[in-house]
Amino acid sequence: MQKSVRYNEGHALHLAFLARKEGTKRGFLSKRAAEASRWHEKWFALYQNVLFYFEGEQSGRPAGMYLLEGCSCERTPAPPRAGVGPPGYYFTVLFGHEGQKPLELRCEEEQDGKEWMEAIHQASYADILIEREVLMQKYIHLVQIVETEKIAANQLRHQLEDQDTEIERLKSEIIALNKTKERMRPYQSNQEDEDPDIKKIKKVQSFMRGWLCRRKWKTIVQDYICSPHAESMRKRNQIVFTMVEAESEYVHQLYILVNGFLRPLRMAASSKKPPISHDDVSSIFLNSETIMFLHEIFHQGLKARIANWPTLILADLFDILLPMLNIYQEFVRNHQYSLQVLANCKQNRDFDKLLKQYEANPACEGRMLETFLTYPMFQIPRYIITLHELLAHTPHEHVERKSLEFAKSKLEELSRIMHDEVSDTENIRKNLAIERMIVEGCDILLDTSQTFIRQGSLIQVPSVERGKLSKVRLGSLSLKKEGERQCFLFTKHFLICTRSSGGKLHLLKTGGVLSLIECTLIEEPDASDDDSKGSGQVFGHLDFKIVVEPPDSAPFTVVLLAPSRQEKAAWTSDISQCVDNIRCNGLMTIVFEENSKVTVPHMIKSDARLHKDDTDICFSKTLNSCKVPQIRYASVERLLERLTDLRFLSIDFLNTFLHTYRIFTTAAVVLAKLSDIYKRPFTSIPVRSLELFFATSQNNRGEHLVDGKSPRLCRKFSSPPPLAVSRTSSPVRARKLSLTSPLNSRIGALDLTTCSASSSPTATHSPAASPPPHTGKVPLDLSRGLPSPEQSPGSVEEHVDNPRMDLCNKLKRSIQRGQTADNSHCSVSPASAFAIATAAAGHGSPPGFNNTERTCDKEFIIRRTATNRVLNVLRHWVSKHAQDFELNNELKMNVLNLLEEVLRDPDLLPQERKATANILSTTEHHIVISLKTTDCPKAECFETLSAMELAEQITLLDHIIFRSIPYEEFLGQGWMKLDKNERTPYIMKTSQHFNDMSNLVASQIMNYADVSSRANAIEKWVAVADICRCLHNYNGVLEITSALNRSAIYRLKRTWAKVSKQTKALMDKLQKTVSSEGRFKNLRETLKNCNPPAVPYLGMYLTDLAFIEEGTPNFTEEGLVNFSKMRMISHIIREIRQFQQTCYRIDHQPKVTQYLLDKALIIDEDTLYELSLKIEPRLPA
Repeated sequence: MQKSVRYNEGHALHLAFLARKEGTKRGFLSKRAAEASRWHEKWFALYQNVLFYFEGEQSGRPAGMYLLEGCSCERTPAPPRAGVGPPGYYFTVLFGHEGQKPLELRCEEEQDGKEWMEAIHQASYADILIEREVLMQKYIHLVQIVETEKIAANQLRHQLEDQDTEIERLKSEIIALNKTKERMRPYQSNQEDEDPDIKKIKKVQSFMRGWLCRRKWKTIVQDYICSPHAESMRKRNQIVFTMVEAESEYVHQLYILVNGFLRPLRMAASSKKPPISHDDVSSIFLNSETIMFLHEIFHQGLKARIANWPTLILADLFDILLPMLNIYQEFVRNHQYSLQVLANCKQNRDFDKLLKQYEANPACEGRMLETFLTYPMFQIPRYIITLHELLAHTPHEHVERKSLEFAKSKLEELSRIMHDEVSDTENIRKNLAIERMIVEGCDILLDTSQTFIRQGSLIQVPSVERGKLSKVRLGSLSLKKEGERQCFLFTKHFLICTRSSGGKLHLLKTGGVLSLIECTLIEEPDASDDDSKGSGQVFGHLDFKIVVEPPDSAPFTVVLLAPSRQEKAAWTSDISQCVDNIRCNGLMTIVFEENSKVTVPHMIKSDARLHKDDTDICFSKTLNSCKVPQIRYASVERLLERLTDLRFLSIDFLNTFLHTYRIFTTAAVVLAKLSDIYKRPFTSIPVRSLELFFATSQNNRGEHLVDGKSPRLCRKFSSPPPLAVSRTSSPVRARKLSLTSPLNSRIGALDLTTCSASSSPTATHSPAASPPPHTGKVPLDLSRGLPSPEQSPGSVEEHVDNPRMDLCNKLKRSIQRGQTADNSHCSVSPASAFAIATAAAGHGSPPGFNNTERTCDKEFIIRRTATNRVLNVLRHWVSKHAQDFELNNELKMNVLNLLEEVLRDPDLLPQERKATANILSTTEHHIVISLKTTDCPKAECFETLSAMELAEQITLLDHIIFRSIPYEEFLGQGWMKLDKNERTPYIMKTSQHFNDMSNLVASQIMNYADVSSRANAIEKWVAVADICRCLHNYNGVLEITSALNRSAIYRLKRTWAKVSKQTKALMDKLQKTVSSEGRFKNLRETLKNCNPPAVPYLGMYLTDLAFIEEGTPNFTEEGLVNFSKMRMISHIIREIRQFQQTCYRIDHQPKVTQYLLDKALIIDEDTLYELSLKIEPRLPA
């Protein structure tokens, strides 16, 4: 009798327990019974490759288990008859061997069934089995190759042994013949002549021996030539020869740079009337001469090694070169500044004329000085690529492989340092470029901690005291001409400038430089302000206010008008982000320094996780706007940790993260992290920092924070919500920078002056949120609202003069006095003062605080800071990345649920409640702008349309198509893939529109049969291109100029002879502006100096993105995210979106757009050229 199989039941029960707790997939499924028509519902749990099923979800012991290894899972159709089985998703698990019945399962939802099938497929290890089979086949193949090689080696060994035996035999025969010859010599000497036949035989033998020897050597050489080793050596030699040629060309370029530009300009700087100073020459050509001497020595060494070919030993040359390559660091760091100095020097006519004379030298081959200055920027990466290719074809046992690997590692390290320095100075260069544009100069831009955020054109509405609009002037004032301002936002300041006719900027005498530390942003007009109501109706709610309260002068209000709602949302989001960032930094500074000798900067400095490399993060030497090292590589978890770190928030990190998070994570993961930080805010601060924070707290509250048992660690929500906020309402959005942290002060100052928050409809008139009257030392309960007028009859008379302002001013003066004194002498703690200030929003009286309540205040403020951080990130995400929510309804609903959960927080402050409601409103109502074309009753033709109409409508169409491109299409080079039409439909649409417009221009010119009409058409299109240039539509300029440069148009010599000289000169000017030379150098400079709205050429940015994508990987070999690459991609996307956000104020003319979009007018390329040959045939040779 066969015994039953025994198994370890205890271990099986343990696995069942783990499956219930940590199973890959768990849930209810219906299992088919032995009877075909019956189904039993069981609770299944999948753990690794074991599938357990239980009678119910609460059952502790499994009813059965299945081993899934080697099984397969496939979907089965539902039973054909309606009465056989209930509706649902049916699938079967097949075990692949006889004697085991298939397991038939059913679930209710199709999505759940697919998830179960996928989980079972993974648990079956089918992929591993297939991979094992493939590896086994490879192994068998390699074993066969090894056996074949062994057989061949044995055959060769036997041949060698036979040859050795043959050689020994031949040697013995030769010795015997020599002895015979010695004996026969006397006889031979007697013979006068040898037999002629014997001579012939010897000659034939000698010939045959030579022929056999040559044939054998030829076979040996051919075998070596065809061997992999010889092929590798040929490729290696070819790489070296190419490297020598490239080095020779590079030395020649440096020679032209030094002898054709640097030395002549030095001589010109020493003349009586120098067109350039010696300092400018040194700034432009920093280290150029030294670099040339260095590479001349390196090139001579390479040529000497080539003379000793085929023995190519190069490693020692790199050993000599490496220590001297540090001069490239200074050159790269100075490169952008040198181009700026050169651009400024070109404004001098004498210098520009002299430079053009140098550039006309035949040795320059038409290249400009900027091109020669750019060549050294790519030399280090070129060496790295060459060494990488050289190592790929260098055997591991090669004598110089280790030296080449060492040289490659050193060059890569140098390249990383250069990249960090370039990114470090990028922000400084941007600030210096703006500072140079301002005639009066601006000292605040010389602060390295100032980070540029955005720029654009806004209209400043005239205002008087207290922010009231001057209604008398509004009717007669031309806001477009007199009120247009060029605005620049930085992390700490807001600049307002006027632009002169020459393009220079002038700061406003009053309110030109606004310190965000003194500003309050009011995004929407107050509902109780009649004047603001009027302004909202006049401006269509496109205006927003900045209330400035300088400490040494009277407060004033700046009212700015945005071109569109999207533009306003972008500006207010960025301004509030900067304000809240400083507020959050100041708040955490005061909280952590309260009753503790550990300051926040010291705390951050002492936190090794913020600056010390680890297995999951690597830092660069560059500091961000918060003076924390920038991340070079990091895991997704560390990036999310940096996003939610309450001690600081770098705006450039936030922008980079939101632009590129799709590459390394999903929106659901980011939102889950934000939700977790909101619900458990103390998890966002390192444990060591919390220990320092609560070091002096009473009752050992720090222990509760560490072990997670504090009752205030997690939020408690009340139901129903204490305040009802309508999603469609637009509450007052006023944000006040309530805390500051001066750089020269150890203790932060508290600024509690607020504006217009007391009139918030969400902060008053709520009986459910009113606390009992203050008596004695009752603790301040900020989870409740403040007394309403009905419950406090005396409150109206008590607060007629706004005692909240008086209270805040007193607290402000009290704590500002504490800056110069010891912290212990201040009667009100900063944390308590913050709580009093926020409570004063509803005209309440501040109660007293004891030591225990101060500790509670710390916990309360950290929770408020966490809420602030979550709202800041969500506001930035929703307002500036709305496309993430338009196509992902699940993400949108999750955000709405989180915001509704925030609104139910009883501790929520009025400002936070307004911000949450506003984000809710923004999330639910996204504005989509598109061009609706209507059928034009009358078909227009090219002759009846003016150049202005054509240019305006081309600009309108180009901008609508350009701004419709979602930013996620710029990630991953989707426009270069095979499925580009599915991955990047909007980029492909933009490219197709560019080609259609260019074809339309060429087709319209070729439609005319006579020469004069074609010449007139060319002149009209050039005029259209020039108007597009004036409208900053450089995409339209390139559309037209590329059409005029087509071979079918360009070859029409008789037609071009009829075109006026002025038109030709204008066309040359336009072509120079949009030329691709120097990576679109002129176009980039033009875009830098123009005010939005503008339409750049999209191909310029796609080229930059492709260069970044191809040069650096998204992840390191350790699986870390290459965040330096993400930062470069984000920089380009931000520049693109800057032009996408500002709209044109151009009226849509259907008659013109119908003509521009009519594809029936377009002639294909081949037909165009045939038509061109028919109009002007080729001249006979």
